[in-house]
Amino acid sequence: MVSRPTIERTTVGVAPARAGYPAAAVEAYVLDTGSGPAVTVWSYGATLVDVQVPDREGRYANVCVRLTDLDSYLDRRTNPYVGATLGRYCRCVSGAEFTLDGVRHTLDRNEGEHHVHGGSEGLDRRVWSAEASRVGDALEVRLSAISPDGDQGYPGELRACATYRIEPDGTLIIEYTACTTAPTVVGMTNHAFWNLAGEGTIDGHRLRLGATEAVRFDKDLIPLPGAPEEVRGTARDFTAERSLDGVSIDNCFLVSGGSVLAELSHPSSGRVMRLSTDQPAVGVYTGDWFAQRPRSGICLETGAMPDAPNRPDYPSARLDPGGVYRHRSTYRFDCDGGDSRQHAIEEDAARLGGTTG
Repeated sequence: MVSRPTIERTTVGVAPARAGYPAAAVEAYVLDTGSGPAVTVWSYGATLVDVQVPDREGRYANVCVRLTDLDSYLDRRTNPYVGATLGRYCRCVSGAEFTLDGVRHTLDRNEGEHHVHGGSEGLDRRVWSAEASRVGDALEVRLSAISPDGDQGYPGELRACATYRIEPDGTLIIEYTACTTAPTVVGMTNHAFWNLAGEGTIDGHRLRLGATEAVRFDKDLIPLPGAPEEVRGTARDFTAERSLDGVSIDNCFLVSGGSVLAELSHPSSGRVMRLSTDQPAVGVYTGDWFAQRPRSGICLETGAMPDAPNRPDYPSARLDPGGVYRHRSTYRFDCDGGDSRQHAIEEDAARLGGTTG
């Protein structure tokens, strides 16, 4: 029996005052389609906490890594950005500096000499305001936050919005928008650790990427000068589906077009997740350095290129007053079975105007 779609809001605790922001209640929003999939989003960090998806036998499990409680999310020692919205700029900014219109901006150095994932007090550490609603047959929660001029060193006041939308067929859409009062740089992403088994590690999963190039990094994971590296025939070649058993990945792949950027599958449960995006890159990380729970999930972080504020050869991360930053990624969940998978791929291609070849 199919139930009616529901939206449930509860308070999970209070985030203490920090970095000039007052203490604030943290709200949980459960969006249940009534026809299967359900997601839970918290206002702390605009965080994706729970995604309930059935296996081939109809048994439900949470397929994104979830921490124990609010205290675990508040503690950076136990929370390596699990499920959080990262910004203002995800990935790295080398030397924690960039120049815009001749002005040198120095950012918070939170990774040695460099800046990563928006700084030590980035958007993942904020309690966002939120509103949930029904939009047609879909359910969504829309979260917003204001990052003041100079926050973590970034110029301009930034008004950011994160929207999580779940559709009756199990499609999860994550959208980010932002506007600024002064020229700045923006690059947001979601940092969920995906595990289609619902437990254990990502060994037993398989991954395919629609990407033929990857960024070349130095020892600090700062992009090396020059063009990206062709991955075909290398250890980073996932153009054909491969097992993740014992495979360690921490790299950024260039989106090469097509309807599906990534397909993650778990043959034992039958669960499949296909990811598409309008962004130029995806960071893939198998969680090997997740201290408390190594390899408990795989991150597929769509977004801007690493160190793009310092790389004129990369797609620009600049945002000017009057403009709107936009980022949309779609996660489609299914169970294996040749006909259903091919139908979904063709449907995704039609939606994006792409091809399945």
